[in-house]
Amino acid sequence: MTIDVTVRPLRGSADRRRFIDLPWRIYADDPHWVAPLKSEVRGLMDAGRNPWFEHAEAAFFVAWRGDRVVGRISAQVDALVEEHMGRGTGQWGFFEAEDADAALALLKQAEEWLCRRGMTRALGPFSLSVWDEPGLLVEGFDQAPTVMMGHHRPEYAGLIEACGYRGVKDLLCYELDITQKMPALVRRLVTSTARNPRVRVRKVDKSRFDAEAAIILGILNDAWADNWGFIPLTDAEIAYAGKKLRPIVFEDLIRIAEYDGEPVAFMITLPDVNELTRDLDGRLFPFGWAKLLLRLRKPRTRTVRVPLMGVVKRLQSTPLAGQLAFTLIEEIRLATIADYGGKRAEIGWILEDNEGMKAIANALQTRINKVYRVYEKAL
Repeated sequence: MTIDVTVRPLRGSADRRRFIDLPWRIYADDPHWVAPLKSEVRGLMDAGRNPWFEHAEAAFFVAWRGDRVVGRISAQVDALVEEHMGRGTGQWGFFEAEDADAALALLKQAEEWLCRRGMTRALGPFSLSVWDEPGLLVEGFDQAPTVMMGHHRPEYAGLIEACGYRGVKDLLCYELDITQKMPALVRRLVTSTARNPRVRVRKVDKSRFDAEAAIILGILNDAWADNWGFIPLTDAEIAYAGKKLRPIVFEDLIRIAEYDGEPVAFMITLPDVNELTRDLDGRLFPFGWAKLLLRLRKPRTRTVRVPLMGVVKRLQSTPLAGQLAFTLIEEIRLATIADYGGKRAEIGWILEDNEGMKAIANALQTRINKVYRVYEKAL
């Protein structure tokens, strides 16, 4: 006899542990999954620590079959999402399910929670926001996730689509062998930019961390303002993200381009910290923290990830935009090889309809190695 699935909200610390620990069982047979740091997941879910909750609310649910947890999900309503993506837009995330019955029960619960708050459409997965882990992996299951990206079971897409969802936007990741020289055309553009006295490319100054972060976020807010799904970060979120990211920020991997003395472009590159934490099994204590700190003093990772880059909007349709982008990429590429032992880069995610960034990726002779999909359903 099949036991029905029941879904209920978290009821205390024991349920929270079950929610956080479930992926260890879901992905026990997946050699490419990398355990997240449990402290990071707890912090993300904690309204007292994560300033995202200053403009949003979330509920967290676990699915049970008898006395066994068989799935989890979050449902969230964000005032900034409604402002930038349309009134009535709710979201869900943290999705894991052992089977179709659990998936259906979880998504139904999330949808009911959103409807009670006046939402008329559901987007997901977002765990918890577009700045955390957006989208469901639908291509690239044979590779480990890079830092700050998700990894999912291949069957999840079918489970979600069976519940009435359709893909609304794909997020593309591109793989690049950075040990190879840039294509000849790109090298010529970089050389031309280097000879332009109006252009200066510099490393960030970590001793001025807050000021540098403000410059980068200013460019980002301008460059990405018209992108689908873009939600500006609040001052509190910028400070919170800066505190979390500071240990993996390295001056020669983050650069700002100036034109006539004005910051107009930037590129952020991060060592793939997943390579450094994989053997920690999600635990920083009692000894994981010391191991990670030691490894971060001078990280040597095969892969780096480029999560963010941008050029101010007024330059995006000019030849200078591409020149700046390629120059940033080339300077960081050389530093990555020389100082961090890097062999490959993952660039992205990039929106499927961001033709400018796709053109840059294609000029570098990259290939798409992962695709993450955001789903939508009318409620």
